[in-house]
Amino acid sequence: MTPEELANACARRMWSEDTATRELGMHLDHIEPGRSTISMTVLNGMTNGHGICHGGYIFTLADSAFAFACNTYNQVTVAQHCSVTYLAPAHLGDRLTATARELSRKGRSGLYDVTIRNQNGDTIAEFRGNSRTTKGTILPD
Repeated sequence: MTPEELANACARRMWSEDTATRELGMHLDHIEPGRSTISMTVLNGMTNGHGICHGGYIFTLADSAFAFACNTYNQVTVAQHCSVTYLAPAHLGDRLTATARELSRKGRSGLYDVTIRNQNGDTIAEFRGNSRTTKGTILPD
C-alpha cells in the first residue's frame, strides 16, 4: 500500500467511528500523509451570546483536522497538547475550512499546525497541536 493509500484507508476507518465530527456536519475534503482538510458550515446552534460562532466549535473543527492529519500512518495517535488563537469572528452561515499540516514527527511525538479560514479566505484562527502515538493501529493487522 502506498503512503497515500494508507492515509486514505486510515481516514475512512476513523471517519466511520467519529460520531462527533460527522454529527457536527463536518466534511473530510482532503487527506494525505501528515495533512488533512475538513470543513463545516456554522449553524444556528453553533452561535454564542454575541451572535458569532462559539470558539468551541472552531476548536473542534481544528482538532478534527489535526486528528485526521496525525493518524495517517496507521498508528493510533492522540492529542497531547493543543492551543488555539482566534483572529477573527466566524458568522452564522460561514463555511469554515481547517487545513492541518505536519511540521515534525519524531519517535512518538508530532507537531501540527491548523489554519481555519472562512469561505472568503479570511483567517479565523490558528491552532497548534502536539500529538503522541499510543499502542495499537487504526487498521486491523
